[in-house]
Amino acid sequence: AIQHKSIHPPSHHPCRAALVQNPAATAISPPPSLRQPAVPMHRMACLPLLPALVLALASALAPSAVADPQAILLNLGCSQYNATPTAAFLVALNSTFAKLRANLSAGGFATASEPRAAAPAFALAQCRPYVTGRDCVACFDAAAARIRASCGAANGGRAILDGCVIRYESAAFFDQSTLPGNTQLCNGSAVAGGGFDGAVRALIGDLAAAVPRAPRLAAAAAGAGVYAMAQCVETVGAGGCAQCLQVASRNIGGCSPNSDGRAVDAGCFMKYSDKRFFPANATVDLAAYLRSGKSRGKGAIIGGILGGVAFLLLLGLLALLWIRRSRKLQKPRRGKCCFCEVKALWFLSSFQSNLSNMVKVAVI
Repeated sequence: AIQHKSIHPPSHHPCRAALVQNPAATAISPPPSLRQPAVPMHRMACLPLLPALVLALASALAPSAVADPQAILLNLGCSQYNATPTAAFLVALNSTFAKLRANLSAGGFATASEPRAAAPAFALAQCRPYVTGRDCVACFDAAAARIRASCGAANGGRAILDGCVIRYESAAFFDQSTLPGNTQLCNGSAVAGGGFDGAVRALIGDLAAAVPRAPRLAAAAAGAGVYAMAQCVETVGAGGCAQCLQVASRNIGGCSPNSDGRAVDAGCFMKYSDKRFFPANATVDLAAYLRSGKSRGKGAIIGGILGGVAFLLLLGLLALLWIRRSRKLQKPRRGKCCFCEVKALWFLSSFQSNLSNMVKVAVI
């Protein structure tokens, strides 16, 4: 179980100075009580320091300025239990963090694991779709530094920032969508007028419905003076995303009519504001994903009706063939089979005349 500590975001961004530019600082060290005695220099030369040196050199050569990593801490949680053996776990965890950092800037999402280590470690990192490149890496560094400072040798931890999230565990967790501890983070004063509250709820509802069908399970949108986004961890899939966003939309709905609101969970994140917090070109037309879901549902209804119609039509044809066959096998009393045949033909004609009306009703 992870104990979570939520930090309400300030209305401004004063904590960007806390960004960690040195990736070597993201390595997690054992707590003082678990540290081994100092190793002589001639023995330390044999330790695998090359990956850390490469990362430190890359950081030194990279430009120090970043545009907007959105590194405001929202939620921090650490497991109550320490990993054992501690030293082996921290080695495995530092390896996964190095892999995450190396792969994160390419697509804004990465997973890494050391399943065969003496103490296995699994880790995940994700940036918001509008926090990319160096900003994404800078947000990762800030989140990793928070975990390093707070979780120590805990066998699980999570840091959720405005621009990114990091989570690690001693067991695989990549398919988890919603967990106890999901919450809302409300900020700002209430926006005057009833229009803002309605606009927030409408846009949040559209995002919750559209994002599970959107590329990479993420989308940002704007309308009626409201800016909002929703994002799911890519490994939870469409079903897990929909489940998580249902919970998140209920949580964040409690923030309105405040000017800013967020919802955090293990597998998803939602945010809205009365101020733009993403580039104008980052918005997505949600209508396409909302229509696709309605079209699939409507298509299933029409398909079911047409299937039933075809089955009944087949029964009518079989009945007509049976009547004609009976006339040939035995001579009926006058008018009896003629009446049966006329009745069957009337049934087929009536059925065909109503078929188009049934389809029209289904489409509407």
